[in-house]
Amino acid sequence: MRIVMFYHTLVSDWNHGNAHFLRGVASELISRGHEVLVYEPADSWSYQSLVAEHGQKPIRKFHSIYPRLQSVRYELKSFDPGAALDRADLVIVHEWNDHELVRVIGEHRKAHGKYHLLFHDTHHRMVTDPQSMAAYDLSNFDGVLAYGSVLKDLYEQQAKARRVWTWHEAADTRVFRPIDLPRQEGDLVWIGNWGDDERTAELSEFLIEPVRELGLKARVHGVRYPEDAQKALAEAGIHYAGWLPNFEAPKVFARHKVTVHVPRRPYVRALPGIPTIRVFEALASGIALICSPWEDAENLFRPGDDYLVAETGLEMQDQLRAVLTDEGLRARLARNGLETIRARHTCGHRVEELIGICNELGNQ
Repeated sequence: MRIVMFYHTLVSDWNHGNAHFLRGVASELISRGHEVLVYEPADSWSYQSLVAEHGQKPIRKFHSIYPRLQSVRYELKSFDPGAALDRADLVIVHEWNDHELVRVIGEHRKAHGKYHLLFHDTHHRMVTDPQSMAAYDLSNFDGVLAYGSVLKDLYEQQAKARRVWTWHEAADTRVFRPIDLPRQEGDLVWIGNWGDDERTAELSEFLIEPVRELGLKARVHGVRYPEDAQKALAEAGIHYAGWLPNFEAPKVFARHKVTVHVPRRPYVRALPGIPTIRVFEALASGIALICSPWEDAENLFRPGDDYLVAETGLEMQDQLRAVLTDEGLRARLARNGLETIRARHTCGHRVEELIGICNELGNQ
């Protein structure tokens, strides 16, 4: 198949978690003989922010890590859907795209109708920004790929699409795998962005305070940390190390004993069952994981076996202490989590699901 994908950006993962799954799925499709081309807007804020902070070096590094992945940077005002889509078999448009682009592609599909057209939603805006989501014209799309059943249910309840499939994120196990490094750098590492006050209290309760109370050697990677957040980390003895290229995360995990998952508030309260990609990637890397409360409503994992869940900050302290002092417990969690990823949650699994969806559409 010739597959054309429209996403915010392929080459930058600066505050852009969708790039993680996109790279893994595109790599898997290419490895199976499909032709994949990604279109990204020339003015994407993630790309611009990355280059403003770090120059072109991380862009060159991306291309050295993913030499088979390619993208076209386009200007919306001069975008030619015919040139991009006329030979396509499958087109996927991510929800973090301009409303006008979605309309233009939908109109092209209506006029030509030679390819399957899917909308891919991997965000919480259906509940946090419904007005913006309602403005997308999906009338000419075959359906929606929703990264959680609760999101799928919302689309169906609001009759926003012809069909909706649950299509969870997953780990790119070509990149995210256990790495045997000779020395440990610290006790705990957390990789995640600060965000728009969507988990400030939770990060204090489940990350900063437990590290302070236990006196752990800890490290944090991510972007958009305001001055007061960086101050809180420093006061707790946590080293803030800034942006980390996503493909470097497995090496960082390998140099620490444990990591934590602190989901953003919308995923806990309004969209239960969506773990976000950080859980998949940590488990695929073979590191012990402890989560602040979230409901695995779709039974993706085995809580208590693949990872531990701390209901309170005090419980997080207790579980961190146990994991850090019990090498057998750490090894068991790492082994179980990796087993579940390899059995159910790789990008290979998701590509199989995607091909199955295309087969369904082809039989209609």
